[in-house]
Amino acid sequence: MRTDTDSPCNKREPGTGCPAINGENRPLAILGTSDACIAQHPSDMAVAMRLLDATIETAKTDGSTRQIPIKDFYCLPKDTPHIENVLESGELITHVVLPAPIKGIHTYDKVRDRASYAFALVSCAAVIDADDNGNLTTVRLAFGGIGTQPWRNEDVEELLTDTQGDDDTINQAADLLLKDAKGSGQNDFKIPLTRRLLKQAIKRALAGEGA
Repeated sequence: MRTDTDSPCNKREPGTGCPAINGENRPLAILGTSDACIAQHPSDMAVAMRLLDATIETAKTDGSTRQIPIKDFYCLPKDTPHIENVLESGELITHVVLPAPIKGIHTYDKVRDRASYAFALVSCAAVIDADDNGNLTTVRLAFGGIGTQPWRNEDVEELLTDTQGDDDTINQAADLLLKDAKGSGQNDFKIPLTRRLLKQAIKRALAGEGA
């Protein structure tokens, strides 16, 4: 993937194009993309904060403040990939507030090309809890590396909740998660890799194992 500032980039300079769509795109997004941009959101911390329903507190230039749920903070690229979040001009983040910890096994898996100093090809933050009968009572899943923003699908979590995490249900959940996924060639492998990571997170939690 080219990172030099001389290459066209709609995120950096709107209207110049996105050569990655038909070029070197191995690390790039498969969800939330547009004809203008397929850049993946690179943060690990933001994925964890999305999982935990963080709130972003900000201060504006007029002295007023606001609280933004993290699910509403990031913008999809659509035809304006240079607008990455809902911050106004001059608005600053002052705090990130996390709610009380959620009961369950907390894990964070990160698949990457190198053991250190590498962005995730695919990552999955999870909080999963099950009752004594093996029924999933809590399922939260947030993914990195696959979306143009930290990616969470509450419909997937609802589908898995009150089940025993059998293979058929996990496959249905993966189908739902990835129904709008679109590979661009070199990053097509992220689709089956995400399916495997989702299954790993569920099965490991049901076995009572942490990360």
